[in-house]
Amino acid sequence: MTPVGTVLYVHFGGCAEERYPELLGLLADITPVVQALPPDAALADVRGALRYFGRTAVELAEVIALRAAAHHGVQCTVGAGGNPLLARMAAQDGPPGRVRSVPDDPGDVAAFLADKPVAALHGVGPATARALGTYGLHTVGRVAAASPVTLQRILGASAARRVQARAQGSDPTPVVPSAPARSAAAEHRFGRDELDQELRRRALLTLADGLGFRMRRDGQVARALTLTVRYADRSTTTRSRTLPEPTAHTPALTALAYALHDALGLQRARVRSLALRAEDLTAAGLAARQLSLDPGEERARRAEAAADRARHRFGAGAAHPAGAFPPLDDAA
Repeated sequence: MTPVGTVLYVHFGGCAEERYPELLGLLADITPVVQALPPDAALADVRGALRYFGRTAVELAEVIALRAAAHHGVQCTVGAGGNPLLARMAAQDGPPGRVRSVPDDPGDVAAFLADKPVAALHGVGPATARALGTYGLHTVGRVAAASPVTLQRILGASAARRVQARAQGSDPTPVVPSAPARSAAAEHRFGRDELDQELRRRALLTLADGLGFRMRRDGQVARALTLTVRYADRSTTTRSRTLPEPTAHTPALTALAYALHDALGLQRARVRSLALRAEDLTAAGLAARQLSLDPGEERARRAEAAADRARHRFGAGAAHPAGAFPPLDDAA
């Protein structure tokens, strides 16, 4: 069998956005060269993993798909190829939930690409595809075989070289290790311009609780919070403050959110929405936490952990702080 390249394109199906950091961690167990493509995909260069695991790229792709299904209930579509372009196109060459590959042999690559519409090439937008189609260059094979001079007249020199190289299966783009964004945000929009401070505080409690739950679920903590207030005239005010220590504990997040809000003195302001962003996220295991001698705080953390378990099992409406707005599916 002709060997397959060393790049995997992984598209996570189902509830991938909710578990995206965990799914990236699953890829990181195979190779450190993982490029996040939020919200639900990633590229992985497995060149160094082939010898370590004693498996081919396709076999590693099958391991990834199996682990994603077994541990996270997520169905993956994985493409394997010699570069990011071919890996992407292999993944997209059929129904979801499969592992597909493009062999390294140039003849096999040309045959794989030949009859595909030129718009299927990653980086070729609708306008470029229409311009090529005007000259009868509707398929990747025709673009690959076209005269470079003809393509330059249609697209210009730089774009012509890039598009023809991709049509011939060439993509020098490296897989660059990256991580998802180091922040998480949530917003509450009021049904009308809100003057009531207590309702605004309820909204902040709801936002802080939601962010805290997401961070605890993903094994992360925040070092700072940012509050953005949008008013009836569409103007905004933004304030940020560092937390006393990195945390995902809802009471700590709520206390800082209240402090940011109260410091603005919005007694008569007509507020249209509130947004809260947890900043500078880091892995909980890497953040130092001061030991508390307050038994009340320890009880609160144990109760929070129990509530999290109930949410994981029964949904968001299973537990939430008194005073917070109920989840939409629980609202009367």
